[in-house]
Amino acid sequence: MPPKAKITKQMILNTALDLTRETGFETVNARSIAGKLQCSTRPIFTCYENMDALKKDFLAFAYEYYEWYVEDYRNRVNISPCLVLPLSYIEFAREETHLFKLLFVNDMDLDMTEAKDFYKEADNEKRAEEFSEIIGIGLEKAKVIFLDLFLYTHGIAVLTATKKLTLDRKSAEKRVVNILSLFIREEIPGWDICN
Repeated sequence: MPPKAKITKQMILNTALDLTRETGFETVNARSIAGKLQCSTRPIFTCYENMDALKKDFLAFAYEYYEWYVEDYRNRVNISPCLVLPLSYIEFAREETHLFKLLFVNDMDLDMTEAKDFYKEADNEKRAEEFSEIIGIGLEKAKVIFLDLFLYTHGIAVLTATKKLTLDRKSAEKRVVNILSLFIREEIPGWDICN
């Protein structure tokens, strides 16, 4: 009789990702993972002490998937670099609704008592620096615009993920371009996204 396949953390995380994408993270548990992997729950608890430890690893894994999604979007959609993050975020909410809700609604690791708290998250600081370079505005002013753009985009994305709003990519792009142009033109009159 051949030995059973060894269940790895990678297999568990991939299965949790599949389940989350299909039905939401609330359906992810040791039994549902074991069912997909066609094993008992024992290998899951051999790899992970408990479901909280698995969830911690899974949130990081799911965020890596989101980062891959953004990079893929950047490579396949021909748009201005300053639109990649907001439009891919909205598209992710539409295409990967369950993952979006997990990462950016239910388990969003962002506690904003004040607007500046947005930049306590290292990725946001780095993205604002890139945004500053793309649009040609000093970092401090770019950070204000980037935060406003995030708040606007997050609203559209949440409405999209909860099926309260349906925008095709062109409509979403038009709205984001309009608001971004207004924000930037306060600093650079006549700014054009096409430049």
